[in-house]
Amino acid sequence: MGNTCEVVSVNIETKTPEEIIESLRGPFRKSIWTKFLNAVNEYKLVEDGDKIAVGISGGKDSLLLAKLFQELKKDKSRNFELKFISMNPGFEALDVEQLKKNFELLDIPGEIYDSNVWEVAFKEDPDYPCFLCAKMRRGWLYNKVEEMGCNKMALGHHFDDMVETVLINMFYAGTVKTMLPKVPSTSGKMELIRPLIYIKEKDIISYTKNNGIRAMACGCPIEAGKTPSKRKEIKNLLSNLDNIDPNIKQRIFNSMKNINLDYVFGYEQKGEKISNIK
Repeated sequence: MGNTCEVVSVNIETKTPEEIIESLRGPFRKSIWTKFLNAVNEYKLVEDGDKIAVGISGGKDSLLLAKLFQELKKDKSRNFELKFISMNPGFEALDVEQLKKNFELLDIPGEIYDSNVWEVAFKEDPDYPCFLCAKMRRGWLYNKVEEMGCNKMALGHHFDDMVETVLINMFYAGTVKTMLPKVPSTSGKMELIRPLIYIKEKDIISYTKNNGIRAMACGCPIEAGKTPSKRKEIKNLLSNLDNIDPNIKQRIFNSMKNINLDYVFGYEQKGEKISNIK
């Protein structure tokens, strides 16, 4: 699952599952398929014997992720199992129906599990429920995926999510960190993988529109813009900066691979705080 699941409006006829898959090998090969493979291979996200659960929110990012994994499964040199899981945190009936239609349209054998995450999060903190909501969603999903016997869970976070997270942590948490392509879950019983880490959101939107995919509305008032969101603030800031310098997001992304520990006041490693000022 990614950070957003907004509706992407389309004015063209929806294509068949075969045509949608073919587009990954055709017009979106360079911008999506190749970058997906690069992340999978560079960070060893898929290994022999893996049982991978793909988290599907119903939004554009996770629907693309599911199709990419279905295509990867066709590679006979890769020995892994695949499951598709979706959590209903409290969607309206129309949203649930749209998710089911997307599964049918895209030929994704997904299972939808009900939860009361939104109800609890908004009851406990009606003004700023995002932190609790995210924590509860993660815990619920991790438990379910572990019950299914999977050792990895694939999430739909992409290039822009990673860049936004860098600035969110710097501006609002006073730390330098971001999403990693592969990281142990909080329980330590499985790994979380992010195969879309090199894929830009604009290319996901283009792919979605081109194929006539109606990504499901999230249904959450935060995503609908009814309450404040730090991620939305950062997204707007980056959009303005991108208009001035189109390469700024890439440099922020690259900075997470080029941290010089000799020129920082201090850093934390495996829970231990280390100071460079002697």
